[in-house]
Amino acid sequence: MAKPNYSFEKRQKEIAKKKKQEEKLAEKRQRKGTPEGEAAADDAADDAATEPTPEA
Repeated sequence: MAKPNYSFEKRQKEIAKKKKQEEKLAEKRQRKGTPEGEAAADDAADDAATEPTPEA
């Protein structure tokens, strides 16, 4: 019997979560009427500050 690859499942879950979060942010920007380019730069700066750095 094949062994389950939990790290693959975890990564897929993380990707789906990040995609959903980005969609929510895009929807929020659209409702506010903020241009996509300006908000994306601000969000990238916020994400860099809040995400922990992966340690190998």
